[in-house]
Amino acid sequence: MPWTYADLKRNAFGVILLITLFAVMVPSALNKWANDASPIRSVDPIDATIKSVQWGKGHGTVYVLFLENGSPVLINDDRPHLIGSDVRLERVTRDNGSVSYRFAN
Repeated sequence: MPWTYADLKRNAFGVILLITLFAVMVPSALNKWANDASPIRSVDPIDATIKSVQWGKGHGTVYVLFLENGSPVLINDDRPHLIGSDVRLERVTRDNGSVSYRFAN
């Protein structure tokens, strides 16, 4: 089945949408892979307070915490934690400069 100019015009929106989707997803995946492969440079303890929790479909449990300096942080964790409690986190800094947070226990 040969393509015509009219067929291309009719499908242009779908093609552009598909190309844009891949253009956004590929660099994001590459960045995650690079962060996972980068060695950990330091792990620093930090205090935080759990403000809320959200349960997503297939995404586990996401906790909203506020650090001791007032900055909000989102952390995925399947273990239960009490809202309003003070917890100890670990700030993980990798060699490539990325920073992530996780529960200390």
